[in-house]
Amino acid sequence: MKPKTLSSVSLAAVAISVVVLTGSLQGQWPNKQTRQERFTPRGEVANEGPARIFFKSGNTAVADPSDGIEAPTGFDNLTNGFIQQGPPFESINEENVVPPRSMNDSRFVFEEVETVADGLGPTYNAQSCRECHQNVVTGGASQVAEHRTGHTFNHEFFEAPGGSLIQSRATSPEIVERVAEEDNIRTFRISTNTLGDGFVECIANSTLVAIRDGQPENMRGTALRVPVLEAHGSARIGRFGWKSQHASLVSFAGDAYLNEMGITNPLFPEENTSGGVFVGYGTPYDPVPDPEDHDSKDIHAFARFIRATKAPSRGPITNDVIAGEEHFNAVGCAICHVSSMMTVPPGTVINGGEFIVPHALGNKIIHPFSDFLLHNIGTGDGIPFLPTPEFENTTRQIKTAPLWALRTRNRLMHDGLSSTKEEAIQRHTNQAADVKRRFNALTRSERDQIMAF
Repeated sequence: MKPKTLSSVSLAAVAISVVVLTGSLQGQWPNKQTRQERFTPRGEVANEGPARIFFKSGNTAVADPSDGIEAPTGFDNLTNGFIQQGPPFESINEENVVPPRSMNDSRFVFEEVETVADGLGPTYNAQSCRECHQNVVTGGASQVAEHRTGHTFNHEFFEAPGGSLIQSRATSPEIVERVAEEDNIRTFRISTNTLGDGFVECIANSTLVAIRDGQPENMRGTALRVPVLEAHGSARIGRFGWKSQHASLVSFAGDAYLNEMGITNPLFPEENTSGGVFVGYGTPYDPVPDPEDHDSKDIHAFARFIRATKAPSRGPITNDVIAGEEHFNAVGCAICHVSSMMTVPPGTVINGGEFIVPHALGNKIIHPFSDFLLHNIGTGDGIPFLPTPEFENTTRQIKTAPLWALRTRNRLMHDGLSSTKEEAIQRHTNQAADVKRRFNALTRSERDQIMAF
């Protein structure tokens, strides 16, 4: 919830052309930090305790399941115990909301529709977190996809002038972003489910590294070192976003607030451009000084809500589902779509010292069916984690899609371009080629059982 700021400049009266903007506003961007500078982690990845992974089939164990309990699940907008439920959601409004008080208060901020007076835009994709994260309850996935572009020259990737993300909306027609003709790498990334991500945040670095190290060499994933931005860039293993570009929910929320809603905050204080042209505060397009979420209250409310959500629940466990899980494991799907892992014990310090894991999130067994690592399965979107030679291999990689909450989606894969589960599986190649070959060798009945699973 940001204080409303009025501007003496009416957006409706804007009559400056893009040509004039290009000439008059370039070079007026104070203290701009490049994405490469912001996303360079500092120090070594912290020791957050031993790896805690096991497989339900029982053939491999690095943690004893008896040490933990199953994380609560459900699609009900009820708290997992991280914070109290709070007053009835319908009773909360802008005048009485207290974000730190409860899950319902934080959910109110998560669902709040932003306006220009709040700092919306000038270029943006959505007006609220809920707009992209709602199915079937607040925090879930959706069909909304963001658009990314770029091009290569001499085998080197180059972003569009304003970055690879092309915002689909703007507060004025003069600044709607367009795809440049030379940017022939064009892709979509669909909105992800955030339910249960508080548990994912509490998975130790060592667990993700152990998963990577246990994978066959030809299927081994990439564990990215990324900065925890609220901890001055302390290094951690990434897990959020399609490139696993974030390791903490506060960092993830700050990124989304800027890049999806155009609202600057202390972690991302510089306004986005319109095709590389500055359109931020001081121009007719942005009446609110930066950072617009100046005290980070909103991004902490977003993170607090996500941390309080339950993990996605499964559907009925039928005989076909049980048989399908056996086939799923046998053909090798579970090498990357890891079925089970356990969060760190309560009291563990993570995120560069910025978060102490509470009892509600610690020692919890979750079933995300992902390793949260990057793999080359032939569907990489051509956009690297960062446009530098060090990350050239990530152009062909994408995070293993978590399969929990799959039953709430009808657009599959990172780009949302697969309409059926069978179609999504058949797109797997490269590191997943052997697994797909074994899947295709199954009988039709066995393949149907995997689909049921």
